[in-house]
Parts: sequence; C-alpha cells; structure tokens
Amino acid sequence: MDYFLLGIVFIVYFLMVGYVGYLAWKRTNSSEDFMVAGRQTHPYIMALSYGATFISTAAIVGFGGVAGKYGMGILWLAFLNILIGIFIAFVFFGKRTRRMGKNLGSLTFPEFLGRRFNSKFIQYFSGILIFCAMPIYAAVVLIGAARFMESSLMLDFNVALLVLAIVICGYVLFGGLKGVMYTDALQGSIMFIGMLILLVFIYWVLGGVTEANTALTNMAHLYPADAIAEGGTGWTSFPRFGSPFWWSLVTTTIMGVGIGALAQPQLAVRFMTVKSDKELHRSLLIGAVFIFVMTGSAYVVGSLCNVYFYQNFGQIAIDYVGGNMDSIIPTFISTALPEWFVYIFLLSLLAAAMSTLSSQYHTQGTALGHDIVDALKNKGDSDGYSDLEIKTKSIKETKIGFISVSQLGILIAVVLSLVIGLSLPGSIVALGTSLFMGLCAAAFLPVYCAALFWKRATKEGAIAGLLSGTFTSLFLLVFVFKKTATGLGICKFIFGVDMLINTMPWYTIDVMIFAIPVSVIFTVVVSLLTQPMEKEILDRSFKGLDSGAK
Repeated sequence: MDYFLLGIVFIVYFLMVGYVGYLAWKRTNSSEDFMVAGRQTHPYIMALSYGATFISTAAIVGFGGVAGKYGMGILWLAFLNILIGIFIAFVFFGKRTRRMGKNLGSLTFPEFLGRRFNSKFIQYFSGILIFCAMPIYAAVVLIGAARFMESSLMLDFNVALLVLAIVICGYVLFGGLKGVMYTDALQGSIMFIGMLILLVFIYWVLGGVTEANTALTNMAHLYPADAIAEGGTGWTSFPRFGSPFWWSLVTTTIMGVGIGALAQPQLAVRFMTVKSDKELHRSLLIGAVFIFVMTGSAYVVGSLCNVYFYQNFGQIAIDYVGGNMDSIIPTFISTALPEWFVYIFLLSLLAAAMSTLSSQYHTQGTALGHDIVDALKNKGDSDGYSDLEIKTKSIKETKIGFISVSQLGILIAVVLSLVIGLSLPGSIVALGTSLFMGLCAAAFLPVYCAALFWKRATKEGAIAGLLSGTFTSLFLLVFVFKKTATGLGICKFIFGVDMLINTMPWYTIDVMIFAIPVSVIFTVVVSLLTQPMEKEILDRSFKGLDSGAK
C-alpha cells in the first residue's frame, strides 16, 4: 500500500471538508442559520445534502451486503427510494412542509409538529424519541465506514470508529446545519463519482452486463442454504411468496426503509432550508438521479460480488467474508479493484458516512437542546405556544458554559454512537437502519400527514397517534418481531420464550405494518371525538398552502 499517496489524498480531502466547514461557520450567525441553514439554501446543495443524508454507508455497505447474500430482489427498494423518498417527498410533502414551517417559524421537525398542533408535549416527546432512538442508526452508519477502513487500510476497527466520530463532530459542532449541508454537497459529489465508477468496473471485469447477470442467474444452485430454507430462490429472482424471507424482505427491508424515509426528521428539515418552491423543483431531478445511481449501484454490485468471488476464489461472497454481510462490499473493493480506486472509494464511503452522521448528530443535538430542554424550560402552565414564540425566529438557546445545550447534545450523540457501535454484532448495518426508519414511520408518518393535509386533525388526535405508534412499535420490537426480540432477550427474561407469537408469518412481519395502522386509527378517531383546532392556528399554519403562493 502506498501510504504516501494515501496520505496526500486524505490531506486534500480533509482540507476541502475543513474549508467548506469554515465557510459554514463564518455564515452561521443565528439559531435559524444553525438549525435550518438560514432558509436560503441553493437547490444543488439541498438536493445533494438530502441525497447524501439519505444514502449512507448503511445503504452502500449494509444493504449492498444484503444484496450480496440474498440477491437483487432488494432493487425494489431503489424503486421505492426514488418514488417515495424523492418524488412524493419533494412534490407532495416538501412544498407544504417548507411553507408551513416558514409560517410557523419552525426550526426543527419536532417543533414543526408541535407548533402545527399547538402542543409543546408533541415537540419534547418527539425530541426525546429522536434523541434516544437515533444513536442506533448513527452507530450502524459508523460501523459501515469503519469496516471498510478496517479491511482496506488494515486499521483497527475501534480506532476507525473513534477517528470518524471526532472529525465529524468538529464541523457539526460549530457550523450547524450550514456546515452539514455544505459538506454534504461536497461529499455527495464524491459519492456519486465513486459509485458510478464502481458499477462500470464490476460489469467490465465480469465481461459485460448480459454476461455478468447471466452468470449470476446460473449460480442459483450455490445460493446459501439458510436463505433457501427461508424461501429464497436465487440471486436474480424474488423469494417464494409468503415465505419468511419474502415477508422480511418486503416488509422490513423494502417497505420499512422505502416508506420510512418520508418521516425521517433529518430529511424533513431539509425542506425548510430553501426559500421557495422553485428550489425544490430544481432539486427534484438532481436528487432522483443521485439516489438512482447510489442505491442501484450498491445493490447490483453487492449481488454481482458472488460472480467475482466464485470465479476467482471458488466461494460465494458470504462464505468468502466469513459470514459477515457488512464485509462483502469492503472486501470486494480492497480485493478486486486497483489500489488507486481503493483510495477513491474509501473517500466515497467516508463521505457517505460523514454526510449521514453529521445530519444525525445535528438532529440529535437540536432535539436535546431546542426540542427538549428549551421546550420544557419555556413550557409554563400551558401546553401551547404564545404568539410571541410563533413570531420569534431567532431564539436564544440555553447555554452551559461556552457551548449551547444543542452543541452538548451533539457531543453526547457522538459518545452514544461510539459506545453502541463498539457493542453491536456483525451483519447489523441493514437491520439497524430498517428498524430506525420503521420506528420513525410508525411514530411520525400518520401525524406528519395529518399536519400537512388534514385540517380536522386535533392536538389530542396527534398526541394519540404519536404515542400509539411509538409504543406499539416498541412492544412489537421487544416481544414479537423475531430479529429484535431474540437479540434483546427481554421477552425471554420475562416470559421464558424468545417471542410471544411463534407462528408464521407474524414474527417475520415488520412492526411498521402493524404500528402505522394503529397510529392512523388513533389519530383519526380521537381527532373526530375532540374539538377542532382553533381557527387562528389553522389559518396561520395553512396560509398560502392552497393558493399557489410561492
């Protein structure tokens, strides 16, 4: 390994990151700058920041590894990522979120929901949920990048985790969301180029598109035995309908992440960073192309790794890497590609990890500082907001010494993700991502939809939907869903069984499939049984949403 060349590449990369982080720090002068980038973000920066936050090492390493073991059925997730995560998110959710967020002066996603329903309880409960649950997602993103550094640079896994966390923490701590979005745009560009080169390379080395895909199809007899037992049929075919594998792939991996993206706090806040709908329209195409290349490449390359490893080493991918799915993509990169590309792809993975982690740390920090501490501090005797609070855009944050509570929250989030990352088992990246996105969908999606599209929704209905979705998800994760119930061991400790329901297909269906309908029912029924929201709040929230105002 040419450590001199590697050092030069890394120095240039970190100088670039440092420079854009410095620009963001110089341009961050208020809470609005720190939390929503001043609402003046360029469409290119917004699109790449959204995409780079959406697509992390979890997608490249985690879901690429899932494709390596189980095949191309996961490509349906790429379709949903574009249809729901980009088109529906930008066209139907983005414009209304931007306008309503501006009307309400919201600086975070929990505050957006809280002000829409005039409930500080919604704000600080949502903040608590985000701050407690997101470290798991952050940890699996850290793991994805650290695994590649471990396999390609021979760097100790624990050291890699620590270095990544410290670097990201630096520019998020001082640059706020501007620092996050500026560096996201840089990192997203690097990610796009790296993944495009990787896709072209694997088809070139395997003899072309037709030859590579045909070879993978003809390897069906080598498909992992445990996957066949669960209903798998091959790398280029979908699992048997109704089998445990089918339920897991469709409900957890495809729907859990595909639908869950709509209710991701770190993504929703991006819509509030642009000044008009025009910027969202311009961002749409850029975001769609970015997601298509990033996800499609990761899933195709992951599957085709089997052809490469079998032709060159006589083993399928999962066997060659010793059973850890999270190592398939990193091992292929370090084994098959020229040394110079290993460096480029290392930067791509670092960029993917840093872009997503920076958004996660920023979201957790503002959840603690703005949505929990400040919301509780200013709660008073009422659960609602005063007119002064609604009109005030630049709120002075609570400080502890020389840093704000939001910055302290970022530090705590970094430590938590490190601790969790060191304790999680292998092959966890994709599952951890799916579970977090599914939990967010169950907790937030029905309430978020009601906030944007249903004027009859009430504060009581929103609270009921938020609580029912959250606690239904948590109950099912702990006591019913096999992958988490057996791993946590709480059900075994209390009831003496791995899970309360041991009948197919119930223990294989993602908790989101049950929790979202429960949340919808509670939101609708309780709203219809309670008094409508005050006209003043509705008029303020929906001002300009249906009139075509920009």
